[in-house]
Amino acid sequence: MFCCRVWGLRSTDLNQGIVYGAGTEQTTLDPRLATRYDYDHVYGTALNRFCVQAALGQGISVYGRGGQTRGYIDVRDTMRCIELALLNPPAAGDYRVFNQITEQFSLTEIAHKVSEVARTMGLSAKIDHLPNPRVEAEEHHYRAVHTRLEELGLRPHLLDEQTISTLLELAARHAERADPRLIAPRIDWRRLHNAVRGDE
Repeated sequence: MFCCRVWGLRSTDLNQGIVYGAGTEQTTLDPRLATRYDYDHVYGTALNRFCVQAALGQGISVYGRGGQTRGYIDVRDTMRCIELALLNPPAAGDYRVFNQITEQFSLTEIAHKVSEVARTMGLSAKIDHLPNPRVEAEEHHYRAVHTRLEELGLRPHLLDEQTISTLLELAARHAERADPRLIAPRIDWRRLHNAVRGDE
């Protein structure tokens, strides 16, 4: 912000929320353009992990009470936000911040959404609460403003049953490639050293 003001630079800071979805209009043109589908305990998002667990017949694991709330955005909207920011650059000297999210959910809300859709597909969808391995508040105030990108023309794809069923179908289709050992949390944020591979 200081550099923009002093030297007349222009800058846009996109505060990225949790991205979900497995494809864009472009990536679905060819299987070689497939996006990542991280479900593990380190890089995986809760939504992906929940879908893989349901596809494997495991319980859906919510850390702690599940009141942790975050901002979410469909991968298609992520790309559109970048496009909109480029098409509408800031004026010289301006530093602007866009919260790149479209919705906000708690872990429990996401778990229930996945569980409900999974059941309609004949998948096991029991919700299990695990001790939280992370150092975070179980409940907190989270109300990020995310109107500026919509003012520039973003028309969000919201997290609906169709999106969740697509993620569940993808997980079920590739279930043999999923490694269940990578799902359960093995990193305790309260410890200085954690073994994360094999039996180390």
